[in-house]
Amino acid sequence: GQDIDLSHSTESQTVKKFDASISFPPVNLEIIKKQLNTRLTLLQDTHRSHLREYEKYIQDVKSSKSTIQNLENSSNQVLNFKFYKSMKVYVENLIDCLDKKIINIQEIESAMHALLVKQAMIFMKRRQDELKHESAYLQQLSRKAETSTNTSLAIDEKTQWILEEIESRRAQRRQARVLSGNCTQQEGTSSDDELSSADMMDFQKSQGDILQDHKKIFEDVHDDFCNIQNILLKFQQWREKFPDSYYEAFISLCIPKLLNPLIRFQLIDWNPLKFDSIGLKQMPWFTAIEEFIDGSMEDSKKEDSSDKKILSTVISKTIIPRLTDFVEFIWDPLSTSQTTNLITQSRMIFEEHSTCENEVINKGKQDLLKPIVSRMKKAIDDDVFIPLYPERMEELYGKKRKELLSLLVNVNPEEMPACKNSPPVSAVENRMSPHSKFQERQFWSGLKLFRNILLWNELLPEDTLQELGLGKLLNRYLIIALLNAIPGPDVVKKCNQIAACLPEKWFQNSAMRTSIPQLENFIQFLLQSARKLSTSEIRDEVKEIILILVKIKALNQAESFIEEYHLDHLKSVIKEV
Repeated sequence: GQDIDLSHSTESQTVKKFDASISFPPVNLEIIKKQLNTRLTLLQDTHRSHLREYEKYIQDVKSSKSTIQNLENSSNQVLNFKFYKSMKVYVENLIDCLDKKIINIQEIESAMHALLVKQAMIFMKRRQDELKHESAYLQQLSRKAETSTNTSLAIDEKTQWILEEIESRRAQRRQARVLSGNCTQQEGTSSDDELSSADMMDFQKSQGDILQDHKKIFEDVHDDFCNIQNILLKFQQWREKFPDSYYEAFISLCIPKLLNPLIRFQLIDWNPLKFDSIGLKQMPWFTAIEEFIDGSMEDSKKEDSSDKKILSTVISKTIIPRLTDFVEFIWDPLSTSQTTNLITQSRMIFEEHSTCENEVINKGKQDLLKPIVSRMKKAIDDDVFIPLYPERMEELYGKKRKELLSLLVNVNPEEMPACKNSPPVSAVENRMSPHSKFQERQFWSGLKLFRNILLWNELLPEDTLQELGLGKLLNRYLIIALLNAIPGPDVVKKCNQIAACLPEKWFQNSAMRTSIPQLENFIQFLLQSARKLSTSEIRDEVKEIILILVKIKALNQAESFIEEYHLDHLKSVIKEV
C-alpha cells in the first residue's frame, strides 16, 4: 500500500496560541445593533404569526362547540315538536271517537234507566193500589158491621184478585222469615219488592239485551281511545316530560270532560241501590284516576297540584248526576236495603269531597242532598197511612179526639190523618181482626220509614233530619197512632223501637237535662202511658218507660215522675247516667 504522511495531520491538530500582536478590524456597534434588531423583528413577526394562528384555533374550537350545541338543540326541538304534534293528533282523534260514541252511550244509558224506573214504578203503584183496595175493603166491612146485615159482602173481581195477591205475598214473606229464623220481624217491615217469575224473566231478558248492546259500543275502538288507564298514561307522559306546558294548558280541567263518556259507559250496569253492586272505589276508572293523581304528587312535589282535584271534579260532574237520577226516580225510601246501600255510596262520595273543598264540589253535594230530602218528604206524604179509630180513643181516655190531640205540642189537629169510616170498637179491640192487623202493619211500615230516614244522621244536617223524622213523621203519624192504642207492653215495645232509631249523637251532651224540643210530644205520651200503667197490673212496664226517658235525656221529667209516684227503686236508673 501507499505510505501515509501523518506529520501534517498531527501538526494541524496542535492548539494554536493567541497571538496578541495580531490586530483585528474595529467593532462597529451600530452594525451589531442593527443585526440584533433585524433578528428581533424576525422573531417578533414569527411570534405574532403564531399568536394569530393560536387565536384562530381558539375561535375554531368555540365555533365547533357552538355548532355541536346548536345541532343538539335542534335535535331536541325536533323531538319536542314531534311529541306535541303526536299529542295534538291523539287528542283530536280521541275527541272525534268519543263524539261518535257518546250517542250510543246515551241510548244505552237511557234504556237501562227507563228499565229500572219502570220496575220501581211497578212496585210503587202496586203498593199504593194494594193500600187503596185493602183500605176500601175494610171500610166496606165496617159499613156492613154497622148495618148488622147477614148479606155477603160484594167485592168486584179486581179487588178480590188484588186482596188474594196481597195475602199470598204476605204468606210467602212469613214463610221466608221462618226459614231464615227471623220470626220476630213485624208485619209491615218486610220488603214488598217481590216480582213474579214471569216478570223477573222479562226484566232479566231486557237487562241482558241492554248489556249486550253495551258491550258492542267500543268493540271497534283501540284501547288507547277507550281504556281510561291508557288515556291517562298519555297525559302522564306529557306531565313528566314537559310539566310547565302541561300545567299551563290546565289539563286537569280537561281530563274530567274527556273521561266523562267513558266513566258513564262503565256505570251503565251500576246500581247503587243494590247490595251486590260494585263500589265506586273498586271500579277501573276510579283506581286509574287515583294512580294518575298519586303520580302527579310524586312528579311535581307540589301540595297544591291541580291534578288533585280531578277525582272530585269527576264525582261532581259525572257520579253525582247519575246518583241523583237514582234518588229521584228509582230509590224507595221504605226499602231499608236500598237506603243502606245508597247511604254507603253517598258517604264514600262525601269523604272524597272532604279532601278537596271548592264551590263546584259544594254545589255537587247540595245537588245530591236536595233530592234525597225531597224524596223522603214525598214518601212520608204518599206511603204513610195509619188509620185512626176515634171511638176507641174516647172509650179509653173519655175525651174527644181534638181534646186528646191538644196534649201534643205544635201539632195542628186539622193536619192529622183523617179518621173516616172507622170500624166499630169491637173490631179494633180484636187483635186478630183485619182492621187491627191492618193498623198494625201500617204502624210498623211507618216506623220502618222513620228508621230509614234517621239512618241519614251522619250525612244530612241535623235540623233537616229532625224536621223530617220527628216533625213530619213521628209527631204527625206515629204518636197519633200510639195515642189510639191501649197502654200496655205492646205500646211500650213500640216506644222502645222509636227510641232505638234516634241517633245517639243527639244526646251526647252530658249536661243535658231536657231532651230536644221535637221530642216533647213523645215525652208527654211516655209520661201519660206511665201514669196509666202505674195504676194497673203492668207496673213492670213503667221501668221500661223511665229507661226510654233517660235514653233521650228527658231526665227532669223522669225525676219528677219518680218523685210524684214514689218510685224510689227507679232512682238508681237516673243516677247511672
